[in-house]
Amino acid sequence: MGALHAGHLSLVDASRAENSRTVVSIFVNPLQFGPQEDFERYPRDLEGDLAALAGHGVDAAFAPRREEVYPPGDATRVRVEGIGEILEGAFRPGHFEGVATVVSKLFWAVRPDRAYFGRKDAQQVAVIVRMAADLGTGIEVRACPIVREPDGLALSSRNRYLDAAHRTSALVLYRALRRANDAYLAGTRDPSALREALAAELVTESLVVPDYAEVVDPDDFTKPGRLAVLAVSVGDTRLIDNHLLGEPL
Repeated sequence: MGALHAGHLSLVDASRAENSRTVVSIFVNPLQFGPQEDFERYPRDLEGDLAALAGHGVDAAFAPRREEVYPPGDATRVRVEGIGEILEGAFRPGHFEGVATVVSKLFWAVRPDRAYFGRKDAQQVAVIVRMAADLGTGIEVRACPIVREPDGLALSSRNRYLDAAHRTSALVLYRALRRANDAYLAGTRDPSALREALAAELVTESLVVPDYAEVVDPDDFTKPGRLAVLAVSVGDTRLIDNHLLGEPL
């Protein structure tokens, strides 16, 4: 959605390493924002984004206007049942319908062989993989590693909202993931115990309000597994993070 950072640009680099041409779409999608969310204030910097993409050798940038994506009278939506209805889907009703709809439109416009998404939005990746397969797109969806700040905070365009105090509090997501990962490496496999490890760390920050802390299957979020997923509000800023337990962090 723009406001590009090193995490986004790592997707560009991954694509350029594997393909002869790379196209990047930039579109702040109104359909995936709820009525009380931050669509109007979401960070936008198209000029800076285009300069960054040029510096990384992108062949084309596709930055459509809203009416190009959603023409007058537009009434078609794409909904992924199951994966798209829990966790983020439950806390942000309509969010994944908006994601699946716009991504299907972008896929149709660009006709890529491969599409690259960041693992920070792990549930979004699972939704898109399911959608791409179910609609017979033939597109290979690649999930790329999370890029973090040196102190562990996952890169996000919404990090721009954080003042110094909230930026410090946001580090509790990384600490919670480390605590659960340490428990997993020490032999803990019970999902409830791993969830408790996540939650026990989150409550140490008074400026943080958790939405959920779960341990799920990375391909099907409806089943337990070893992917720890978190969503919290830090002041007025909502952040998500995740880690596949047992992997280096």
